[in-house]
Amino acid sequence: MNVSNGKCIRDLSRKSLRANRTRNLIAVLAIALTTVLFTSLFTIAMSINDGIQQNNFRQVGGFSHGGFKYLTEEQFHELKDDPLIDQWGLRRFVGMPSEVPFNKSHVEVGYSDANEAHWMYCDPVEGRLPQEGTDEAATDTHVLELMGVTPEIGAKFTLTFDVDGHETTQTFTLCGWWEYDEAIVANHILIPESRADAILTETGVVPGQTTDGMTGTYNMDVMLKNGARNIAGDLDQILENHGYQAESSAQPGYIHTGVNWGYTGAQLSGSMDPATFIAICAVLLLIIFTGYLIIYNVFQISVTNDIRFYGLLKTIGTTPRQLRRIIRHQALALSLAGIPLGLVLGWLIGGQLTPVIVRQVNGVSNVVSMDPIIFAASTLFSLVTVLLSCRKPGKMAARVSPIEAVRYTEGGNLKRRAKRRAKGVSLFSMAWANLGRSRGKTAVTVLSLSLAVVLLTVTVTFTQGFDMDKYVSNFTASDFIVADAGQFQTGGDAYNDEMDVTEDVIAAIDAQGGITGGGLVYGKTSAALEFVTEEYYRSVWSRWNTPEQLDSMVHFKDRNEEGLLADRVQLYGMEQFPLDHLTVLEGDLSKLSEPGGRYVAAVYSDDDYGRPELGSHWARLGDTVTIRYVEEYEYYNPDTGEVYGPWENVPDGANWVDRAVKYRDVEYEVAALVTVPMALSYRYYGADEFIMNDQTFIQDTGTDSVMYYAFDTTDEANAATESFLADYTENVNPQFDYESKSTYAAEFEGMRSMFLLLGGALSGIVGLVGVLNFFNAILTGIITRKREMAVLQSIGMTGKQLKTMLVCEGLLYALSSVLLSLVLAVVLGPLAFSALQSMFWFFTYRFTLAPILAVAPVFALLGALVPLAVYRSISKHTVVERLRESDRGHNHTTGQLLRLCGGAVPLYISP
Repeated sequence: MNVSNGKCIRDLSRKSLRANRTRNLIAVLAIALTTVLFTSLFTIAMSINDGIQQNNFRQVGGFSHGGFKYLTEEQFHELKDDPLIDQWGLRRFVGMPSEVPFNKSHVEVGYSDANEAHWMYCDPVEGRLPQEGTDEAATDTHVLELMGVTPEIGAKFTLTFDVDGHETTQTFTLCGWWEYDEAIVANHILIPESRADAILTETGVVPGQTTDGMTGTYNMDVMLKNGARNIAGDLDQILENHGYQAESSAQPGYIHTGVNWGYTGAQLSGSMDPATFIAICAVLLLIIFTGYLIIYNVFQISVTNDIRFYGLLKTIGTTPRQLRRIIRHQALALSLAGIPLGLVLGWLIGGQLTPVIVRQVNGVSNVVSMDPIIFAASTLFSLVTVLLSCRKPGKMAARVSPIEAVRYTEGGNLKRRAKRRAKGVSLFSMAWANLGRSRGKTAVTVLSLSLAVVLLTVTVTFTQGFDMDKYVSNFTASDFIVADAGQFQTGGDAYNDEMDVTEDVIAAIDAQGGITGGGLVYGKTSAALEFVTEEYYRSVWSRWNTPEQLDSMVHFKDRNEEGLLADRVQLYGMEQFPLDHLTVLEGDLSKLSEPGGRYVAAVYSDDDYGRPELGSHWARLGDTVTIRYVEEYEYYNPDTGEVYGPWENVPDGANWVDRAVKYRDVEYEVAALVTVPMALSYRYYGADEFIMNDQTFIQDTGTDSVMYYAFDTTDEANAATESFLADYTENVNPQFDYESKSTYAAEFEGMRSMFLLLGGALSGIVGLVGVLNFFNAILTGIITRKREMAVLQSIGMTGKQLKTMLVCEGLLYALSSVLLSLVLAVVLGPLAFSALQSMFWFFTYRFTLAPILAVAPVFALLGALVPLAVYRSISKHTVVERLRESDRGHNHTTGQLLRLCGGAVPLYISP
């Protein structure tokens, strides 16, 4: 026979809630605190994510999902209507100015339609975008300032710029402008597409047949209908839909694609390896477990206090399943009050913390996210945590028998008998035995306290492990580096003799004093070649060229007597100071300075973690390298054999290849294999590199152009040197620019402060959870043992002895938490931080016990004071009153059951 008992169960649950208002308030606050934890963390994470994305978009130069690069007009029209594309925007690059005043700014001249302009943050605040068939142009306030043009609609300005190696001078009429954003790498001068085509025709540049491979081509950026979840996959699918591919330039139908790395979702999907997935799951589980520690203890205490009530319900036929449903209904009802409160408070707290955190680090825009995901995820996590937390207390209530319930004291279990002790009983042994009464509660309390300490230890270890020298060395090699502004410019011209750091610049810097060491790096400005095998040549250049293009390149390459291909080579000349900043992989750099010696160091590439890429160079230690210094070339047609002679004799449109007719071959021995700091390198790739000492370089190349002047200063002179260089490169000699270590050091400290603040906030929240659990554990332990303590006092135990026993319990909690934290830190620390070392190239693991030692006295103080405070509240009643309280509690429970059942006890509730 089935009995419809759902309404009865709900009524029991609702009336039980009304009868325990104090407990309800505590439970609502616990659920609200859990939701605050989730919401504040998600708000901070989403806000920082949005801020990072916004800053990334500005650095990328736009917020489109991705794009297709260097298309022909036919390919553009074929792809733009694909069903996976929600919106598209067109951009065509025309040229760039590079002379003063643009030598320190990356300015691009080209056409962009309205969508593309908007995605590139080129929305005019005054005026509009240029119209077709006009000489109009729109740009930003920084470009206008560089040209000395007052922002006025209709103002004329003239600009000289390079179009694929062809210089042109054009006059435009200003039709609109937008505010300059210094975070955006490239500035734009937007012109009509008709004017772009006219300039290309005027300069004789044909799209698709240019030396740079991009001038005049069609670049289509897109917004995808599927959003940013799988940008790379969607772009590949679009190409596949039309018979193209982006996998290999060596295969037919290749089109180059670009994914906007500013979208963190795109970055995550592109790097979602098992380790990353496990790390994300571990963080989510940690968050849920933290909330679980709060709510579980509250429900456990609640069930413990009401255990007689649940036992009496079982006597009238309530099933274990129905008892669990009663507790679950109560939990969900309490969640209806606690979760909304926590959502509001959590978002407000997260919104207040986000700007504080963002101020600690560069590269993050100040944004407080209102993403609905924050509230949906927080609600889901809180509900899951509540249901998980009431699961075990529900089982406990369902498992207890009516007789056990009436006789229950904390940890009491008729199935588990205490072992008899032959030795005497001390206050310490009693305290230890009391902790063992409810091992689950003890374990949860100790674990929650330990978790806060472990998180704090992880945070401190993590931030202390940030190696500033590693971080800064990735960007600069010395306190200051001075060079031509174009050398620091993204996408700037290759180094040439017009970018020489002159003697007067070096003298002006040296005159400031305070320099503790410095040296020059000479750059190659004359023609030089090396000889490599065809196999090696193809392996290097196949990354950027199709097999057909490679065949053509090999066909047009000159060869030496051994049949080796002549390829261009990059050479450095370095004084001792920059040589000391190289990383030696093999060999001995001191050989480079041997008088009369002909030694070089072969330069290998490395990744962000400083790991050398051994396949990035052909030369090995002890190899002989032949460098051909070319003094004169002649040009000829490889198909007909016709010799044109000097460059001016080459007919327009003719096939040609150059070969050295006047040259010197010099042989060198490879004395060392090295990597060069990015700050001292050419800052672009595409040729093998070798390093000589400064004198050998000057003698053999016949040039002495200084590419960098790198130097260190005393701490006292550092600020003055920074101020001097800022003024000198801005006002006195603007052709030059500088990089300083202090800039990157400040950026590093900001990032470290951000992680410390985030970790400290999380540790504080988890620490609060631990303290609340500790307080609850002491409170429920004393309350459920009030009669037992009264009995002990009635047979002779003094109040002082009882307080000593309770303090011992509290100190055992504290000591256990500290010991567990120590074990976790020692055992798990090396494993966790070895993974961090592979994720953060500037991290170095250093074991520390400082956080644990700092927290131990605080825990000891809590362990002593909390039990004393709780005992003081119950000691206000006499021993006799506490002995009688058990009988009153039994009668109260029976009366409560009668009231909840409406005055009449149902004999059968079960279905």
